[in-house]
Amino acid sequence: MRHTLAMVGFGGMAGWHYDLIEEIDNLLVAGVWDIKEERREYARSRKIPVYGSLEELLADPTVELVLVATPNDVHREIAIQAMEAGKNVISEKPVALSSQELREMIEASQRTGRFLTVHQNRRWDGDFLTVKKVMESGRLGDIFRVESRVHGSRGIPGDWRQEKEHGGGMVLDWGVHLLDQVLLLLPGVKLHTVYGTLTHVTNQLVDDGFTADLGFENGVHILVEVGTSNFINLPRWYVLGTNGSAVITNWGQDMQLVRAVGKSEEDVIPVRTAAGLTKTMAPRRQDSICTEEQIVEGADVREFYQNVMAVLENREESRIKLSQVMRVMQVMEAIFQSAKTCQVVRLEE
Repeated sequence: MRHTLAMVGFGGMAGWHYDLIEEIDNLLVAGVWDIKEERREYARSRKIPVYGSLEELLADPTVELVLVATPNDVHREIAIQAMEAGKNVISEKPVALSSQELREMIEASQRTGRFLTVHQNRRWDGDFLTVKKVMESGRLGDIFRVESRVHGSRGIPGDWRQEKEHGGGMVLDWGVHLLDQVLLLLPGVKLHTVYGTLTHVTNQLVDDGFTADLGFENGVHILVEVGTSNFINLPRWYVLGTNGSAVITNWGQDMQLVRAVGKSEEDVIPVRTAAGLTKTMAPRRQDSICTEEQIVEGADVREFYQNVMAVLENREESRIKLSQVMRVMQVMEAIFQSAKTCQVVRLEE
């Protein structure tokens, strides 16, 4: 069955969507609309049909799906307008600026009977899928801490992402991805506490970085961090278990694991530091550990659109649950609240 999509907003991310859709069978882009003339001209230069207005796009009877790829502050308005026009909607992330806005979008989906989903594309990141697989395998023993980071050194891009009124800042830009990932690492486990801090190194209007400690019901803590003024990056992933540790240094790199193999470590040889000896921090003997490499999982992000089409054909359930999207939104709100009050925020009691 063939499906037809139209795009509202044709910036860089929408161009990425267009190139991806070109590779997907039975999905066609009918056209685009953008409020900026230069983006409309760019679309025309690529031989992509351009609508005369948003209203014209929504009135096109051939359009079944609308992709909302605009600045964050107008996702809700456009998505609701599209659903009320009888269209199914894919929203870029973050789906909205608050949980209340998301509730209004969900209510519109229920009222109109239209399908609403969010492009949480980083569920298909190979590094995330590798961490999830290793945690589920039990190879590291009981997991007690996970750290997930992305670091850059150029500040926030010089566009609307720097502006509070458009929903800028790193919590909404990158936090929405990392939080979506880590919440999937512990399915069914309640998140009890959130403690967050924000940075304003290069931007005083919005957060240009943040750190959040998430404390789960089972005792696991997950640290999520985004930085844009980091000239030396810390690892993308760091996973600690009772029987070993794992690290993924950066995108495109495989996982390194070090695991205990059951040899006795009773006779520890102290290590000499600058000011004394220590047994506690002495390295393990090589015969008591196993060092190995885990190749990063392969993934195909086209599965997102393939799942959307299967949902419209009543063959599958959506892989992006709106309840999951709401949970991420509530955690982002908790990070802002915690940073403002310098207090731990309690959730999901």
